[in-house]
Amino acid sequence: MPYFMPFYWDWTYVILIPAVILAMYAQAKVSGTFQRYLRIPSRRGKTGSQVARELLDSHGLHDVRVEMTPGHLTDHYDPRSRVLRLSRDVYHSTSLAALGVAAHETGHALQHAQNYVPLGIRNNLFPVAHFGSQMAFPLFFLGFLFNGPLLMDLGILLFVAALLFQVVTLPVEYNASSRAMRLLEVGGYLAPDEAPKAKSVLDAAALTYLAATAMAVLQLIRLLVLRGHRDRR
Repeated sequence: MPYFMPFYWDWTYVILIPAVILAMYAQAKVSGTFQRYLRIPSRRGKTGSQVARELLDSHGLHDVRVEMTPGHLTDHYDPRSRVLRLSRDVYHSTSLAALGVAAHETGHALQHAQNYVPLGIRNNLFPVAHFGSQMAFPLFFLGFLFNGPLLMDLGILLFVAALLFQVVTLPVEYNASSRAMRLLEVGGYLAPDEAPKAKSVLDAAALTYLAATAMAVLQLIRLLVLRGHRDRR
C-alpha cells in the first residue's frame, strides 16, 4: 500500500532503516529465487495453469477460472470474481517456481472456499485499511504542521487499521504456502528432491510480507514519536 511521505527531512526517518534494509533484502531474495527456479523444469512437466486447474477441480472448485494476467509476479486470487490469475511466467511455465506460485494461489482459493477465518478478517479489513493507508499520513502531517492534535490522532488511528491488515496478512500467506506444499506433494507434482526448491520460492515470497509488516510497525512507532514530540513543544 502506498504511503504519503512529507517533503522535509526529520531525524525519525532513522527509525525506518531496519525495515528498509529488510525490504530491500526481501525483494532481492524473492526476485533471485524466483528467477533461479524458473529455469528448472519439474519432472512432471505440467504448466502452472494446468496444475492450478487440476488442484481446483480436485477440490470441487470447478467454477473458479484460471486466467493469465499481465506483469511480473502479479499472480493473485480474486475472491470477488472467483478468478485465479497467473502471470505469463507462471501460466505457461513447467518450472518449479511456477508450480509453487500456482499452488500458493490455489491455496488462497481453498481458503476462500473453506471460510478460513484470517482471510475473512483480512477481506473485511481491506476497505478501511486501504482508506487508512491513503489518508493516515496526510491527516497526521497536516495536524503536525498546524498543531492539530485531533488530526494527528485520527491519522494514527487510520494507520493502525492499515497495520492490522498487514498483520492479518501474515497468517493468510503462510497458510497458503503450507497448503501449496501439501497439495503439490500429495498430488505427486513434485519429486522429493524438487519440493525444497519449490518451498524456497514460497519462503522468499513470504519474506516480503514480513518486511511490509515490519515497515508498518516502525512507521507507527515513528508517528507516535512525532506525536509525543509535538506535545512537548
